[in-house]
Amino acid sequence: MLGRPKFVLASGSPRRLSLLNQAGIEPDALRPGDVDETPRRGELPRACANRLARAKADAALKSVHLDDELRGAFILAADTVVAVGRRILPKANLVDEASQCLRLLSGRNHRVYTAICLVTPKETFRQRLIETRVRFKRLSEDDIQAYVGSGEWRGKAGGYAVQGIAGSFVVKMVGSYTNIVGLPLYESMALLGGEGFPIRFGWLNAS
Repeated sequence: MLGRPKFVLASGSPRRLSLLNQAGIEPDALRPGDVDETPRRGELPRACANRLARAKADAALKSVHLDDELRGAFILAADTVVAVGRRILPKANLVDEASQCLRLLSGRNHRVYTAICLVTPKETFRQRLIETRVRFKRLSEDDIQAYVGSGEWRGKAGGYAVQGIAGSFVVKMVGSYTNIVGLPLYESMALLGGEGFPIRFGWLNAS
């Protein structure tokens, strides 16, 4: 796109791309980093999210350095962690993992943390951490089995996707909804706008 700086999303997540599109931004490129997202032993959820968002931003920056057309782009990376207390839940890829997550979340409060990391054209790093508190209803075994059967949980932090069927499990939420989906829009746009990115550039033809 002409008339604005280049913008790179350091993620392959369709949900993060969809949220950016919702805000009127179409990235010039997607540069998901090959980052090991395994939490370190004893690592707290906040620290884990911050570390991984920075690692993803670093990986995308290295990729951008190799592409003359993207050099000097704004780069936005994010990592979402779901936690019960100090325990970090996995990004579920197996049925057993998803079932265990749902049993743990059933009838309880949990927290969703998303760290966002912005790299400016001058290659300065800006980070924010956003927290949302969520309470699930008590899930029956039928609820769990049917939800696991939907396949909607696959690859999702905490074994659920709030923008889908699991939205009906939420009794209460305090904080940003888009944070749970994977990219807190208000904070992301505030960060971009504060660093001089023209966040309203795409609004004219957004409809």
